Amino acid sequence: MKILAIDDQQLVLLPLQKRLQELGYEVIIETDAYAGISIYNHENPDLVIVDINMPNVSGLDIVKYIRNSKNADTPVMVLSGNTADDIITTGFELGINDYMKKPLSLNEISARVKRLIGAPAGENTVSNSNVMIQERCVGVVIPCYNEEERLLSNEFITYIVKNSGYHLCFVNDGSTDRTLEVLKELQKGREDFITVYNCKKNGGKAEAVRLGMLHMAKKEDLDYIGFLDADLSTDLADFDDLVKTIETSDFKIVSGSRISRMGANITKESARKIISLTINYIIRKILKMDFKDTQCGAKIFHKDVINIAFGEKFVTQWIFDVEIFKRMSIYFGLKNAKSMLCEQPLKRWIHADGSKLSMKDSVKIVGQLAQIAWVYRAKKYKMKSVVGNELKMI
Repeated sequence: MKILAIDDQQLVLLPLQKRLQELGYEVIIETDAYAGISIYNHENPDLVIVDINMPNVSGLDIVKYIRNSKNADTPVMVLSGNTADDIITTGFELGINDYMKKPLSLNEISARVKRLIGAPAGENTVSNSNVMIQERCVGVVIPCYNEEERLLSNEFITYIVKNSGYHLCFVNDGSTDRTLEVLKELQKGREDFITVYNCKKNGGKAEAVRLGMLHMAKKEDLDYIGFLDADLSTDLADFDDLVKTIETSDFKIVSGSRISRMGANITKESARKIISLTINYIIRKILKMDFKDTQCGAKIFHKDVINIAFGEKFVTQWIFDVEIFKRMSIYFGLKNAKSMLCEQPLKRWIHADGSKLSMKDSVKIVGQLAQIAWVYRAKKYKMKSVVGNELKMI
């Protein structure tokens, strides 16, 4: 039995295709609506699964096309994150057979497919899946410098298997050990979910993250893009909580925070903690924002602010996070920027052994903060001048 699934996000289609193929169905997936219509005409599938919100052609337009085609009785199921009552009603009025709302488990999708078109001949027996088809797709940039010994490959693999809609981008920042080989081995056979971006020369974490974020921004099927430390000092489950916050709010950036709270597992050496508190005090004065922890290595961004935050090279190597927030406040204005930023406490954070940032480096950060204050003060006045000239022209 043949199934055609059309959705502009490949990260949604791939786990769906795998699951239905395991059950014995023949599954064709397509991310382009026009190409999907062409496949429908040539393949005559037994079932079409389609998303609603797609560029250029709506899923409802595809439903209309099918209902006016020579195979007008072909069963159609909608799998969409659009929960608007009028859209759902219109879909059924056009003749869809089922409407499935994301997020939805692969188990339920499989059961609905069987109910609608029956089980394939010689149906395979497979165990239940704990994978959910999500409404959003997320890119995660992970900067790596000499991480051969510390990279937790199994944790990353397990995560992308159990959590649909994620694409990991590992940026090799000119490592001198076997990090690049380890990353390529990690990517092997998982190219649809893992990208390895190789920088031949070491440019520092700031540049590695910046290049990775801009690279991932080119992927059209991603809704949000963030970054995470390779040592997983921030738990992947915690990162997913940041994603849930940004997708259910109007925030443009959600930043993890290592501040202590009841029930949290936050560990850090005392001396480093004292220095961090001092640095954070200076940062709050520079940003004029009440941030508790700008330097947490876990942040998620709405795609439409990626170029604002990462378009230009950073002034500093380690505290580029401060520059990101400063760029947002300059571009949108301090009041608006504050409403776009969210600081969310982590449930767990552990300072991993082997950190590249030494105590001496921490002292140097104070000088870099002074550099940021000076450089972005000039940028602010330059922007005000540009805005003023534009107003005069009007």
